[in-house]
Amino acid sequence: MTETRESAGPNGEARARYAPGTPCWVSLMVHEPAATQDFYGELFGWEFQPGPRQLGPYVRALLNGHEVAGIGQLPPDLHLPTAWTPYLASDDVDQTAETVRLCGGTLGVGPLDAAETGRLAICSDPSGAVFGVWQTAKHRTGGLGTPGVPGTPAWNELLTFDSVTVAKFYESVFGYEGQPMVPADLDHVTLYVEGRPVAGIQGVGNALPRERGPHWMTYFEVADTDEALVRLVALGGRILQPARDGAHGRVASVADPEGARFALVQSPR
Repeated sequence: MTETRESAGPNGEARARYAPGTPCWVSLMVHEPAATQDFYGELFGWEFQPGPRQLGPYVRALLNGHEVAGIGQLPPDLHLPTAWTPYLASDDVDQTAETVRLCGGTLGVGPLDAAETGRLAICSDPSGAVFGVWQTAKHRTGGLGTPGVPGTPAWNELLTFDSVTVAKFYESVFGYEGQPMVPADLDHVTLYVEGRPVAGIQGVGNALPRERGPHWMTYFEVADTDEALVRLVALGGRILQPARDGAHGRVASVADPEGARFALVQSPR
């Protein structure tokens, strides 16, 4: 994650601001939040505390006292697929939301305040993939704690029809520098903020799940991918793609009991 260091907080702690465009939060909306908390609590060792009331029934997931994710409840009358949503940092969520509209995206929720923690909007890109925009309140530090620790988000990847077309949208909205993968026959663009890779866009054409369409995939760090898969299945999850070794570690694509897709990654040590 790309952060910009600021002055120390009132207790002397280091404060940080995520550079615009950097993934700074992930959130999951589900139909059965209690069962979902049990699943991720057992899988990742998360504990939970109540979140902002403006977001409805919503809890923050904590690992070793650090916030790592949010889980909320979908309205019971909406039969929507559950999905992890990454939030991208912004210094002005209202302006970013307007830019999303001007660039062909759609504004679904907000912008609205989340208690005293910040301001958010939920949008979709021109292909229909949903993402959030987050502006941290000036008096607070933002984003995820303890990156790289098992149980924390490690990466976000957009699965879509064509990477180049969609990458232009995100570059226009957030000012990313996009770099296509070499060789060129691999339809993949890495998004950079201030010279650091922060997210990826993978074009998979017609290989997208018909019931899901373009969507963001969050990768969660684990100590041992194979062991985590055994635990996931025992807890009611599903393996979508078995563990495989790659340049960034040992990765597996999975789904939780409600069908929300995510990935497990054991980074090289």
